[in-house]
Amino acid sequence: MIRRRDFITLLGGAAAWPVAARAQQPSLPVIGVLSANPRESLSKGIRQGLGETGYVEGRNMAIEFHWAENQFDRFPLLAGDLVRRPVAVILAEGEAPAKAAKAATTTIPVVFSTGGDPVRAGLVASLNQPGGNLTGVSYFSGALGAKQLEIIREMIPSPGPLALLINPDNPTDQSERTDVEAAARAIGQPIEVMNASSSADLEAAFSAIVGRRARGLLVAIDPVFFSARAQLAALAARHALPAIYSDRAYTEAGGLISYGASLTDAYRQTGIYVGRILKGEKPGDLPVMQPTKFELVINLKTAKALGLTIPLTLQYAADEVIE
Repeated sequence: MIRRRDFITLLGGAAAWPVAARAQQPSLPVIGVLSANPRESLSKGIRQGLGETGYVEGRNMAIEFHWAENQFDRFPLLAGDLVRRPVAVILAEGEAPAKAAKAATTTIPVVFSTGGDPVRAGLVASLNQPGGNLTGVSYFSGALGAKQLEIIREMIPSPGPLALLINPDNPTDQSERTDVEAAARAIGQPIEVMNASSSADLEAAFSAIVGRRARGLLVAIDPVFFSARAQLAALAARHALPAIYSDRAYTEAGGLISYGASLTDAYRQTGIYVGRILKGEKPGDLPVMQPTKFELVINLKTAKALGLTIPLTLQYAADEVIE
């Protein structure tokens, strides 16, 4: 006969077996994502790329997202949190978080996606041989700025100065400014640079742009602007200002036209690199990837509201025309 005390002891021991067994199982590798703000294309692209390398969230890896809420001075703190966690790989979306991650660790692999030049930014030694613990994807080039200038000039009926809107807190925007200004000088195009660090600055920035009699606007790649894309589209419509953006999400939100690399595809590529690193490859041996897929999207409804006629050559070249 089993005494009551022995039965309780036996039951307690049996209940503890699964807990002990689980404790002995290896924990899933954690990927720490460092970004200014949430975006569907980021999470979707990362998971797709990881899936292509055999990694599924919850099954053989975990993802932790750390958002800076568009406050660039928070990146060093967030990067330090991920290093102390510690995570297996840091995925940094943007130049500022990539720099913060690089400063925080020399051992944890870092995979970045950036709209700037990672060599000029000091993230890697070279595109082909990054070295160190960083590699990733760069989805902007000087040629992109020149192409955006060409497109917006083709859409504006009369010549005049153009404006470039940048976030002075974002190092990527400074890199883009350099490339766009160089492209403008090469063709003799006057260009005015306007600053906005937050959505609250956009009203004043547009008033200044209109005050300078700018005929069109280029909007830099920036997470603050991405978050405020509907507001940007509304301001451009109110001031009857043709504007070109870098991502189709702006055009879908009512913007006139967008031309740039497919961000979902760029994020997918970072996910692939993270998967390869989890399997044992070293980030310093993986060359920085550059985009092969660019998208031109035109919003004809917005063009009509602005009184613009989109050249047929642009419409035929577009990946999508929103009517």
